[in-house]
Amino acid sequence: MIVVTSDAVPGKRIVRTVGLVRGNAVRVRHIGKDILAGLRNIVGGEVHEYAKLLAESREQALDRMTTEAAGLGANAVVATRFTTSVMMGGAAELLAVGTAVVVEDE
Repeated sequence: MIVVTSDAVPGKRIVRTVGLVRGNAVRVRHIGKDILAGLRNIVGGEVHEYAKLLAESREQALDRMTTEAAGLGANAVVATRFTTSVMMGGAAELLAVGTAVVVEDE
């Protein structure tokens, strides 16, 4: 599955637009990670615990989006975007959306 943020795939042409696809991941923070992040806030530096959590969420959202696209018969997703929203204190959603298409070589 080809996934791009552009409206086209270089070297390919879109022969059919399947439709909007999306995948989401909802995650909550862990008290242990919050404590480590709080300590890191005092001394400075990257908060690895949250960076890992976000990376896992992005991958899960992408996997769910591409699974939906494949189920619709697409072989690519164009115009992919990510968005996040806070659902409640300590919980957030990461959403991947794009347009599922069928592409072939030019």
